[in-house]
Amino acid sequence: MTPAKLQQLADQLEGDFHFDTVMRTLYATDASAYRELPLAVAFPRSTADIRKLIDFAHKEHTALIPRTAGTSLAGQVVGKGIVVDVSRTFTRILELNTEEGWVKVEPGVIRDELNMFLQPHGFLFGPETSTANRAMIGGMVGNNSCGSNSVVYGSTREHLLEVKALLSDGSETTFSALSPAELEQKCASGNALEAGIYRQIRDMLRDPANQQEIRNEFPKPEIHRRNTGYAIDLLLETEPFTPGAVPFNFCRLIAGSEGTLAFITEIKLHIDPLPPKESGILGIHFNSVDESLRANVIAMRYQPSASELMDHYILECTKGNIEQSKNRFFVQGDPAAILIVEFRRDTREAIEEVAGRLEAELRAAGLGYHFPLLFGADTKKIWSLRKAGLGLLGNMPGDAKGQPVIEDTAVTVEDLPAYIREFNEILARYGLYSVHYAHAGSGEIHLRPILNMKTAEGHRMFRIIAEEIARLVKKYRGSLSGEHGDGRLRGEFIRQMVGAHNYDLLQQIKQTWDPENIFNPGKIVEAPPMDTMLRYEAGQQTPDFQTYFDYGSQDILQHTEQCNGTGECRKTHLTGGTMCPSYMATRHEKDTTRARANILREFLTHSGKVNRFDHREIYEVMDLCLACKGCKSECPSNVDMAKLKMEFLQHYYDANGVPLRARMIGNFSRLTAWASAAPALYNFLVQNKLTSGVFKRIAGFAPDRSLPLLERQTLRSWARKKRNNADAPTQKKVHFFCDEFTNYNDTGIGIKAVSLLERLGYEVVMPDHAESGRAFLSKGLLRRARTIAEKNVRTLSACVTADMPLVGVEPSAILTFRDEYPDLVRSPLRPAARELAACTFTIEEFLAREAAAGRITAALFSEEKRHIYLHGHCQQKALSGNAAAQQLLSLPKNYSVKVIPSGCCGMAGSFGYEKEHYDLSMKIGGLVLFPVVNQAGPDELIAAPGTSCRHQIKDGTGRKALHPVEILYDALKR
Repeated sequence: MTPAKLQQLADQLEGDFHFDTVMRTLYATDASAYRELPLAVAFPRSTADIRKLIDFAHKEHTALIPRTAGTSLAGQVVGKGIVVDVSRTFTRILELNTEEGWVKVEPGVIRDELNMFLQPHGFLFGPETSTANRAMIGGMVGNNSCGSNSVVYGSTREHLLEVKALLSDGSETTFSALSPAELEQKCASGNALEAGIYRQIRDMLRDPANQQEIRNEFPKPEIHRRNTGYAIDLLLETEPFTPGAVPFNFCRLIAGSEGTLAFITEIKLHIDPLPPKESGILGIHFNSVDESLRANVIAMRYQPSASELMDHYILECTKGNIEQSKNRFFVQGDPAAILIVEFRRDTREAIEEVAGRLEAELRAAGLGYHFPLLFGADTKKIWSLRKAGLGLLGNMPGDAKGQPVIEDTAVTVEDLPAYIREFNEILARYGLYSVHYAHAGSGEIHLRPILNMKTAEGHRMFRIIAEEIARLVKKYRGSLSGEHGDGRLRGEFIRQMVGAHNYDLLQQIKQTWDPENIFNPGKIVEAPPMDTMLRYEAGQQTPDFQTYFDYGSQDILQHTEQCNGTGECRKTHLTGGTMCPSYMATRHEKDTTRARANILREFLTHSGKVNRFDHREIYEVMDLCLACKGCKSECPSNVDMAKLKMEFLQHYYDANGVPLRARMIGNFSRLTAWASAAPALYNFLVQNKLTSGVFKRIAGFAPDRSLPLLERQTLRSWARKKRNNADAPTQKKVHFFCDEFTNYNDTGIGIKAVSLLERLGYEVVMPDHAESGRAFLSKGLLRRARTIAEKNVRTLSACVTADMPLVGVEPSAILTFRDEYPDLVRSPLRPAARELAACTFTIEEFLAREAAAGRITAALFSEEKRHIYLHGHCQQKALSGNAAAQQLLSLPKNYSVKVIPSGCCGMAGSFGYEKEHYDLSMKIGGLVLFPVVNQAGPDELIAAPGTSCRHQIKDGTGRKALHPVEILYDALKR
């Protein structure tokens, strides 16, 4: 199709429309094994826009692919048509009726955010996917999503009351429950297409031969998780086709139809009262998966709200994940499987009683060896561990990964042990093994065989295993898809699952609803072969990348490929966390960590250039990465996008030169040292409106951004002049890292930090070291940063030990020793860098550790009451967390601390100074941080360890934030 025609369509739409290489690349994948470049990507703002897209698809013989969060696992939103993304615009909650128990929403409403809205009213929308903090209702309807609690709440289909949609002719209609008389009226309505779809289903389902075939061939009725083609088996069990049954409602068919029948614009959902507040989890440990599945049959008799499995492979992946390793606290030994059995009751005693009875029966049956019962905050940690399962599989080193080929099969709970035994016997015949996790209580274990999809053998086994397991599922009369949908992965096997006769019926439905095949073609019916358009090509060769950072047992491409598309980076500021701040502000897929991984993978794999990093398209997508490091801990696959961005920038500069602003920022320490010779003059120049404006224009800084000032003396000059207090009792010696920001801009904080340490009884030694190199790292100037890193490792390794650690005030600087240095220095220095990293702490970590050991007590501090709001620095949160700062600030007897649930402040080093990033920087700060600070009382303190964070708070709110050491120093008893 010509660009002129696409541009003509773009000009007609209210919303955005893109057909450039970057956007098409970002929408070529979802969370599945598939990749296909779409024709274009549309962001409609209204129903009128969607109608125009439908009209265009008819005229130009192309297709529309509805999409929300894009977390589908079977390739539902991958195709060559126009991807229509409603996740940014169709996001309203339209109406709530608590008396009748329903809510009406647009398809782009996030499931967890819907429940945040419903919770004060005493209700919830029950189905809960593991992606619920970014999965949207439209996608949940399309896939008929379930989740861990489906044993209580069922699937989305059971809650879908009404749908407003555009049909393939552009007409708008509403589908809801109908009496037999109303169904007949619909069959005779004036809209030809609408009347036709009602007549077609009426005539099909009242045919006795069709009824018999459907009841014989579709999955067992006891299997509630089922997405096998169009749900005509469930429509059959309605009036008038089954006397006395529930009313006919096309919503049963639309749920699970994957956008192939109509374009949904509004959704009416049944909602449930909130469950009992008390919940407890029995985390049962087993020596084999088979043992856990036999125990699961027993557990289900006790009416749990969930019964979820995690096997050995998942548990192993949690060990190397910064965030999830903390959630393994309840794991004892090295279990082959853990069953997470959740009970919800009115009292804790009732849970203890039922859990005790279950444990007794399992022990009597010889099932399980450890039965921890957990309540409160501990249950959230366990669910976080379980929900991270899919993303954690991306952590497996090398090219062989757990592949989403047969992971969604569902059988009855009673059949599950035998089914899994046969499943594993089939894999063993081919020398394969599988990961096992998820919904044991619903008869659906997510099973991912380990395959290398970059090889011809991997591709061959991808198909063979799919064919083998399809036959096995049919043997047990199960569903090939329990909750993730058919998509382009399982569509090929639907004929086998339901029989040729019933498959013809499904084709008739698609033909009647969408005669020109414009809605998401190739899904459910007429699907292409399941091993075509795969993300990785057979025989794909990985180039030999010469990188500055070390990526351990991987190369840079393999690290990038750890992103499997599950979209954790699409969570919003309402959900919490740091990743990804730019997406939280823009809600644009282009600004996700996933998008950055996708664009980098695309060009590192397919570029024809010698320098595969030399692509402006990568630069464009990387631009709004704030290098906050949130992805390093919060991404289940631990994709370190900040590290990848730094690596990319150095190679890109090698081909295109280093911009002036990047040079200036990288040389911050040297330039500031020159300016510190005349700090008063410098401060005048950067504060004066005229000269400041000139400097900002030259540097490319935002006119409205204030610039950091210099103190009258540097911290080093103060330290040289200062005389040690001979009377101070010395418990221990510490080495103090005098970073470049504290040395020049925050001297007062550095003085209080040193003085606090000394008042607490520590001898403070300030070694003669180099700057941290943080500014060079932030701009991707890795060669310069490496020189600094190696100098510091050589210098400080000679004196820093576990007994005489290195502590620092500025998180971004001191944490380079723990984060970047071990991977940046060349191989001979890496052992020394790792040893040094183990002995390096933020000052909050060091003092909190000393307090925990009893060497610092509350008796040393004031007893006055103070309330403190704490905003954590991004890199500090990612690498060590807020806990140390919170504990430290709570040390004075009457000090209370509330952690602000903010992500990144938006400044991110130089990012917030840069003119093209200033507005976004302030928008990020305004999501959570600024409102909390503005609401704080004048006597309440704002704590922020990061120098950039404090500057952002000053510019955004006018409030002065303090470093925790300032607060603690001022709290010392005099």
